[in-house]
Amino acid sequence: MFELSHPLVLLLLPLPLIWRRIVTPYRQRQDALRVPFFDQIAEAAGLTVQDGAAIVAHKRRALIGGGLMWGLLVLALAGPVRLGPPQEITKATRDVILSIDISGSMDTRDFPGEDGKPVQRLAAVQEVVEAFLVDRSGDRVALIVFGTRAYVQAPLTEDLDTVRALLAQTEVGMAGPHTALGDSIGLAINTFEASEIEERLLILLSDGNDTASRMSPVNAAEIARDKGVRMFAIGVGDPEASGEDRLDMDLLTNLAQRTGGGAYFAADAAALDNVYDEIDALNPQEVETLSWRPQQDLAHWPLMAALAVGLVLLMSLWLRDHGRARA
Repeated sequence: MFELSHPLVLLLLPLPLIWRRIVTPYRQRQDALRVPFFDQIAEAAGLTVQDGAAIVAHKRRALIGGGLMWGLLVLALAGPVRLGPPQEITKATRDVILSIDISGSMDTRDFPGEDGKPVQRLAAVQEVVEAFLVDRSGDRVALIVFGTRAYVQAPLTEDLDTVRALLAQTEVGMAGPHTALGDSIGLAINTFEASEIEERLLILLSDGNDTASRMSPVNAAEIARDKGVRMFAIGVGDPEASGEDRLDMDLLTNLAQRTGGGAYFAADAAALDNVYDEIDALNPQEVETLSWRPQQDLAHWPLMAALAVGLVLLMSLWLRDHGRARA
């Protein structure tokens, strides 16, 4: 499909005709010899005598060639382009960070799987989170893992396959045996700072309580709120356990509510899957689709054609005059 970028330029096409009608023709003056019997000579030659200078007559080929060249130049100025097939780009309108606890307690095999048999906590979480990532098309997702320290496993990206691959390679204890909830929230805040997208969602998943943070989880949650981050905390551990392995749902609830989010306890894989559905319902996904068509500039073609016409016209006029001179 072809299109003109500046179609109004075509209004210039009749300009030479208008100019020819308005402007006085060019009159070429020549030296002449006055003779007393000029009228008799003109009458004998069958010529009509006129006052003033002679008007140079334009050759038909020059008029046709000049008109064609003008039309081609105007067409080039109009900006002809060839349009390619429509292209659509899905632009992310939301940033999502998954912050997953991989402390030593996540190796416990007490999490009921889909078949009811106990499985490793991290393995169950990985399976459900991977399914969650499949439906994240249109979101930018980052992955943070934390234990004694918090690390960015994958920065904010739309390449969800890479995030899923990195999640699958994550193992218990890679970040240390303890749990640093506050540090993981602080690292998520820093990760969000590199983005200009306003909607920011942090999903924090842990099975224990904070035992290793250098930053207070409460202070981190308040900073997250000020930065426009909504946090949803998911607990997958055992609230009845003791010591470091006890799931502190009260703390997770407090942290999430400070940011305008919510906290959930997932007792099994099905409940964990339902938690993600609830989060989606509370934060419906919005996708911005940009549509455009690639353009190929074709202005050089009419310019080259105009040049070719001019060269042919000059060559024909030269050959004619050269032939006359030889004759």
